[in-house]
Amino acid sequence: MIRFSFRFLFSIVFYFSVISMLISQYTYQDTLRGSIGPERVWWDLTHYHLDIEVNPGDSTISGSNTISYDVLEENNVLQIDLQSPLKINRVVQNGLQLNISSDGNAHFIHLDEPQIPGHRNELTVYYSGKPHVAIRAPWDGGISWKYDHNGNPFVASSCQGIGASIWWPCKDHMYDEPDSMMISVTTPSNLMNISNGQLVSREAVSANKVRYSWKVNNPINNYGVNLSIGDYVHFGEIYQGLNGPLKLDYYVLRDNLEKAKSQFREVPLMMEAFEHWFGPYPFYEDGFKLIEVPYLGMEHQSAVTYGNGYQNGYLGRDLSGTGWGLKFDFIIIHEAGHEWFANNITYRDIADMWIHESFTAYSECLYLEYFHGKEAGAEYVIGTRRNIMNDRPIIGEYGVNARGSGDMYYKGSNMLHTLRQIVNDDEKWKNLLVELNHEFFHQTVTTDQIEGYMEEFLGISLQPFFDQYLRSATIPILSYGVQEERLFYRWINAKPGLEIPVKIFIDDEPIWITVGNNMRSKKLESNPEDIRMDKNFYMGSMDIFGN
Repeated sequence: MIRFSFRFLFSIVFYFSVISMLISQYTYQDTLRGSIGPERVWWDLTHYHLDIEVNPGDSTISGSNTISYDVLEENNVLQIDLQSPLKINRVVQNGLQLNISSDGNAHFIHLDEPQIPGHRNELTVYYSGKPHVAIRAPWDGGISWKYDHNGNPFVASSCQGIGASIWWPCKDHMYDEPDSMMISVTTPSNLMNISNGQLVSREAVSANKVRYSWKVNNPINNYGVNLSIGDYVHFGEIYQGLNGPLKLDYYVLRDNLEKAKSQFREVPLMMEAFEHWFGPYPFYEDGFKLIEVPYLGMEHQSAVTYGNGYQNGYLGRDLSGTGWGLKFDFIIIHEAGHEWFANNITYRDIADMWIHESFTAYSECLYLEYFHGKEAGAEYVIGTRRNIMNDRPIIGEYGVNARGSGDMYYKGSNMLHTLRQIVNDDEKWKNLLVELNHEFFHQTVTTDQIEGYMEEFLGISLQPFFDQYLRSATIPILSYGVQEERLFYRWINAKPGLEIPVKIFIDDEPIWITVGNNMRSKKLESNPEDIRMDKNFYMGSMDIFGN
């Protein structure tokens, strides 16, 4: 009998993924970054200690990352990622300096000692250099080296998509998170560094340098690790949440303290609304921080960054065009919503980034609904349809670090709003959102897992529905018409098997019809003057008789 090891089978899959990549738009570097290759799969992250010095004067970072891991199977080559122009200076395990071979941004550490399954080991990666400068953070990613109005350095990281390895060495794939982390950052003594988790120490290391150490008690995704350095002042409060007292800490530039005290009153309101809709805040042990940064903002876990100018809307604009988008500070609500969908429930592959962005974009309307009523939330999410492009599928390509269409935000939120109408049970819908966060608490997940759980919880077949909205660039169109007091209707432009109930209005009277790809009909009492679809369903409609 021929016996194949998991590693051998994975190598075959990896080989064919490389061949496929060679005939696509993606490079070998994309595959090294985006896939769970043989040099990643055999070890499981348990802990990071990132210990660095940041020098704003010459825009450099130097230091180390000590990586603790459990051995899952025998191997002697371990992949660490660090992006140019940063350089690995050396790697040490048990006092021995190890050999390194590099392929672009992937660095393969050759381990001298046997890696025994079941054992926990650690190694330390020493590195230094000038990290990539973020020109248009947070979209391009890197380090923002700025100055505040008083001439003080104002420095921050942002790296979703481009990857955490843009500024520190790590296992830069989303499938594997450390169980906990320590972040130690040495800065000029006139500045503060604010990172994730709880501050455990502040110690002087010289006359003009200070070292801040932050402990993260929960699993954390790599792009959620945060570096924020500035002339900060602090204030805070205690929120009495579902799991007890929760520390809310705010760090803002000195000149913005009074504006922040006013604008950040929305934070406990956000917590109240989202704990209602999604269940307890997922990181009570690490607290919640809102930190001013020199870019728009980012969902760094327990250390959400903020740069919306202390104003409501998205930089003062209403993305929905309805007026409701000016009732809240977009960055506070959206980025904090990611604590549940991104940091608690985290995509395993960036192709499934919709799990983060669709649910969080939908959280914006849920916040409005909680405080302003169901109609307000509905008007807002419907208004955001003007931002939808329908250019390509929301789900990207797997294994090559490729995200899907930007429609994952507002097409995704309207998909969820449409599904809520199909469910037609608000209490069941709310319970679904809560139970998703309970079922996948602190986990990395796939689209299949989320789709499967939603189908099971709701008790309805949803695969064609998800195929339509996530894997297609089009939306279904309800084709209808009336002849001789009979309504005829069917889908066009729809995925095979799409059969769902839809609410329409016939002369302002609501009725439900179940629509499929084959023509169906319904007897009416008379020929109606007006037929229209419920605006809460995100789909097209067309009168086939042109009435």
